[in-house]
Amino acid sequence: MNIKEAKDYIKDTVSAYLKKDEFGDYRIPIEKQRPVFLIGAPGIGKTAIMSQISEELGIALVSYSMTHHTRQSALGLPFIKEKKYGDMTVSVSEYTMSEIIASVYDTIEESGVREGILFLDEINCVSETLYPSMLQFLQYKVFGKHTVPAGWIIVTAGNPPEFNKAVREFDVVTLDRMKVINVDVDYPAWKTYANMRGIHGAVTGFLESNADSFYKVETSAYGKTYVTARGWEDLSDIIKLYEEDGKAVNDNLVGQYITDEKTIKDFCAYYDLYNKYRKQYDVEEIFTGNLSDKTVKTAASASVDERLALTGLLADTVKAETTDILIKHRMLTFVRAGIGPVADSTGDDVADRIDSLIEASKSTLSRKSRAGSLSAAEKTQTRKIIKFYTEAKKRVAAGESIKDIYNKKVTELKSCVDKELKRIDNLFNGMEKVFGEESNEMLVLVTELTLSSDTSDFLSNFKSDAYEKFSKVLKVSDRAGELRKEIGNLEGLL
Repeated sequence: MNIKEAKDYIKDTVSAYLKKDEFGDYRIPIEKQRPVFLIGAPGIGKTAIMSQISEELGIALVSYSMTHHTRQSALGLPFIKEKKYGDMTVSVSEYTMSEIIASVYDTIEESGVREGILFLDEINCVSETLYPSMLQFLQYKVFGKHTVPAGWIIVTAGNPPEFNKAVREFDVVTLDRMKVINVDVDYPAWKTYANMRGIHGAVTGFLESNADSFYKVETSAYGKTYVTARGWEDLSDIIKLYEEDGKAVNDNLVGQYITDEKTIKDFCAYYDLYNKYRKQYDVEEIFTGNLSDKTVKTAASASVDERLALTGLLADTVKAETTDILIKHRMLTFVRAGIGPVADSTGDDVADRIDSLIEASKSTLSRKSRAGSLSAAEKTQTRKIIKFYTEAKKRVAAGESIKDIYNKKVTELKSCVDKELKRIDNLFNGMEKVFGEESNEMLVLVTELTLSSDTSDFLSNFKSDAYEKFSKVLKVSDRAGELRKEIGNLEGLL
């Protein structure tokens, strides 16, 4: 299965394991909760999906790489303890708590989240001294004499032997106690993730035309070369930062993330063209509806790569703008629930309420961060909420009504939404004028906007007639509906 299917499978498994009966006992006993063993090539996203699962289920996550653990660090250190059996006093061996299990208890104590995932990476690369203890751990969740707390699900991962010389293949006895998932490299699955993650347009544009360059692990006379999903994502992040600072993106930088020489050269060539098109075409004139005849003629007669690069640039602009609007939208949705009880109040009641909301938001930020279940998007949103409350408190102290402060923000948001819808209409009108109603470029644009979770959410709540029209013409509407159901609709604010 691909990485997206693996994520859904693990998420369903964890949800099933955490189900309880009417007496509060887990429906599947702890000793019957088979650990998941996720096996696949390096860099395809095995670790990344664990964070996503914990965020989506609202549970904690503790991650460990098993490659550096010895028997002592994993099981705990032995010590002598005096015990009395009847009239006999004897010295017996005990063990300190395992570092791994202690981390789980620390997370529970500091975050208050009592259920979670213990993720052990490189599980099939454990040391020779630790290997015999793995069977007991995988079946009974016991390291030494200490048990993983109830409500914590074991998920493990590892690479196939061809990628790692240190791999120890598990025997049938061990495998029979696990849920083994083999994950294949799959570009379409990663592309969906890339749209949600906001991967740089140059990366997604290049891979769209060079899918065979998405993943490579090869050995040549000059050593190992590798291109992985992790590498593309990390490259995307550094390119964005370099562009912000006006620094050059060259083959030396790309080679720090992508080691295959041909892929490096091909991507750098594409990136140069991507920037050329970004300068050559005035994207803003398309969004404002002031499309010149020169731009129409140039784009219509351009090469396929150039046309697709332009389409990608336009889609990226919409994605960035709709994401920014939805951040404000979600923030105001959350704030509305918080200030509702004091919307018509003044004075100390409002100030006290705002203080409690600020503390609650800070507590959520701290608790989820410690639990390992705080996504980057939620972190940003919570900080914006705290900023809103902090500024609102000052304005309330100066005599403003909390309702008026909130309503002004809503009015600003409505204006942003109306402007964006107009820009999207202009975009589709311009694309139709340049490439035609049923062109491949129009299909790519509609599909890209549909696959972007934020843009799809935006278009679900704030209808764009142009998007709906071309979605139906190009028969993307059915797929859009399915994707929107998966993503889930926002609660209406406006």
